[in-house]
Order: sequence, then C-alpha cells, then structure tokens
Amino acid sequence: MKNLIKGALLTVSLAVAGGVLADDDRPSHFKGVASPDLQTAVAHLAEYNNRLEELLKGELTAADMMQVHELTYTLEQALERIDDELDDLADALEEVHLASENMQRDELKKIAPVYLDTARIIVK
Repeated sequence: MKNLIKGALLTVSLAVAGGVLADDDRPSHFKGVASPDLQTAVAHLAEYNNRLEELLKGELTAADMMQVHELTYTLEQALERIDDELDDLADALEEVHLASENMQRDELKKIAPVYLDTARIIVK
C-alpha cells in the first residue's frame, strides 16, 4: 500500500514538474511589473536584482522562495524588453556603420544620435 501511495505521489510530482518545465504552458500566476521602455527595464533589472541578492543573504524560508519566484516575473519582463531594445540598438549601430563607410554625413548625423541616446540608457 505504501508503494502504491509513493508511486501515485511520484506520478503527480512528475506531472507537476513537467508542467512547470513546459515554459509556454506555464500558468502565469504572478503578473510582474511591466517594462514599457528600455529605461524602465534597466531600472527594474537593477532594483529586482538587488531584491534577489538581499533574499539570498538569508536562510531562504518558504516565504523568501515565493518572493524570489514572484520577482522573477518582473525580471523576465525587464530582460525581454532589454533584449528587444538591444536588437534595435544593433540595427541602429549597423546604420551608423554603413553611413560612415559610405561617407553619408547627413545620414550619420541623423542616425548616430538615435544610437547614442539608446546606448546611454544602458551605459551610464
């Protein structure tokens, strides 16, 4: 009887774990704080990384584990925004590169500030 219960618990545990690992099928039980722009995303990344670091200094109670779990939703959104913005930044840099290579001064003067404005949000 004990083996039957253990087997049932193992089956349920594996089913739950499989559901957690299937990233696209995971229920979103915490919304997280949105990162509507790069500046907000960078601020969230800094703030929520600090929160994570503070939690890791302690014994990691069940409540701490839940806090870590919850703050990862905000971190995920921040990193997604940063990733999207870095793709755009790379595209802008390529335009700067091509404009300089082709001696297109007017185009360079137009696109370089766009590149720099975005880059300065990341590198202060």
